[in-house]
Amino acid sequence: MHPLLNYINRYTTTPISVEDFKVFQSYFIKKKLRKKQFLLEEGEICKYFAFIVRGAMRQYYTDEKGTEHIVNLFVENWWAGDRESFAMSTPSAYHIDAWEDCEVFLVTRESSIKLAQECPAFNELLLKLDERNNIATQRRITSSISSVAEKRYNDFVECHPYFVSRFPQHIIASYLGITKDTLSRVRKKLLRK
Repeated sequence: MHPLLNYINRYTTTPISVEDFKVFQSYFIKKKLRKKQFLLEEGEICKYFAFIVRGAMRQYYTDEKGTEHIVNLFVENWWAGDRESFAMSTPSAYHIDAWEDCEVFLVTRESSIKLAQECPAFNELLLKLDERNNIATQRRITSSISSVAEKRYNDFVECHPYFVSRFPQHIIASYLGITKDTLSRVRKKLLRK
């Protein structure tokens, strides 16, 4: 069965049939991205949200000193895009690139609005995704302002164990808002326990 169909049917109470999915799928564009290829660059308007079938991506911004700060990490069965730029048609402050070779299904804002109107399952999915994203964002903010590095890393591993093997330490450290050296010390300490 198609990965996107499986995903939608896993998160909705109104499953989409294989027949209905053929129409649904016509709203998406299948695309392959090579490692390091951009889905979105800073200053562009986010025209597409990408459902990742295979591969891993990262979302980051670069500060005035040229340092990259990881905002999000994405793997299979995740959606990648800049929500603000996509919804408001404003220039993005972020880069999103393929960390590994990727296969994705792209959907435009116009198509996602039509799908939400025509397909109750997709509308339900969007509501659940927004809800889950808000909860995850709230937890991440709370963790970054109140948790020590060890707790941040433990929470990260508990919530996203698959990221640990897919992204190198410097990417994970940036995502957690700590230095690579701090992450190395935390990991060594945890290994000794």
